[in-house]
Amino acid sequence: MSPNSDDEDGTASVLSTGTGTIETVWQTRRHKGSCRCLGYSGDGEGEYHMVTKLESGIADHGFPNIVLYSAGTDSLLKAASSTTGQVIAKLAIPFSPGGSTPDPPTLLHALSPQTLLLATDSAALHLYDMRSPTSFTSQKPAQTHHPHDDYISSLTPLPPTEASTSGFSKQWVTTGGTTLAVTDLRRGVLVKSEDQEEELLCSVFVGGLPSKPGRSKGEKVLIGSSSGVLTLWERGVWDDQDERIIVDGGGRGGGESLDALAVIPEEVGDGGKNVVVGVGDGTIRIVKLGLNKVIGELRHDELEGVVGLGFDIEGRMISGGGHVVKVWQEEMAGDENGVDEEEEEDSDEDVPQNIRKRRGSDSEEESSSDEDERRSRKKKRKGNKAKDRSGNGVLAFKGLD
Repeated sequence: MSPNSDDEDGTASVLSTGTGTIETVWQTRRHKGSCRCLGYSGDGEGEYHMVTKLESGIADHGFPNIVLYSAGTDSLLKAASSTTGQVIAKLAIPFSPGGSTPDPPTLLHALSPQTLLLATDSAALHLYDMRSPTSFTSQKPAQTHHPHDDYISSLTPLPPTEASTSGFSKQWVTTGGTTLAVTDLRRGVLVKSEDQEEELLCSVFVGGLPSKPGRSKGEKVLIGSSSGVLTLWERGVWDDQDERIIVDGGGRGGGESLDALAVIPEEVGDGGKNVVVGVGDGTIRIVKLGLNKVIGELRHDELEGVVGLGFDIEGRMISGGGHVVKVWQEEMAGDENGVDEEEEEDSDEDVPQNIRKRRGSDSEEESSSDEDERRSRKKKRKGNKAKDRSGNGVLAFKGLD
């Protein structure tokens, strides 16, 4: 089937526009200013409880929806129904130290249905108790920590131990500046690593790795750095990194930055422990753990870095960077639809056959052996608007293209 052909019933093919892959349920202008962070409720199901204090007593309002949290530069954090988009609660983000200027959020994470974590530009990490019987608009954080000297660039929860009775995480790893830190829900900041002499940008937890008696339990946190190196940290041994994987070698000044990380689901690919890494040069590198090496590469964009990676419930990979969001799916045996001659010519032999890129026929592959020329072109065109890439598997949203 041609990427631009229509189905027999007259409707546009999914391979033509990509928009049939994901349907827009609702849209809204949520914040006055940019929306910095998004996150879903920690449990992913069940009810969200908003507790308010009334003159007649305490009222508990249950909402049987998954909650979508958002935080913006308007110093507001809002909770909304992911089904309807209706705002059901909002919080005021504390101002920067001194209380004179706004402190924009950098990331948020729902640790559990009761605990919401919010980090800001001033390196503050606020913990909100969602069960607190106060008005949400005036509720203050239950705790505030400063695990780093610089803003928090990533936050990864550590899975609960076997002794846990709640089943929810109570500890998490953060990166900020050149350090890694571990914080506990009750005891605060437990440990902070030594200066790694390179900026730490993203993190992810991987369990089920081969264990080594007396040394490794097979649970590691992977950290992406600004120099193109992926470091592995053994859970419980936080003083220094355990292993290093060079994802992008680069030149004398190091490689491209590693800006995003995601674990490939075991049902996708070869079933092993693999991660995808979003790189500052617009590529996505596939890293096989155990071998600790890059085994494949995909291209998200020619100029913009990949700043977001994840997998949906169908096992499709979602990548984001610049003005484009792309959807990738596992290649099925004998499935040749949507792969044109240009894609076949551009494919890398090292890329696993079970992952292929669904992209528009108007995408252009640029190549250059001169690294300086590529960097110069990237710097010059970085501010330009992206071309219309509403083709196969590329979702072009209003206001982003």
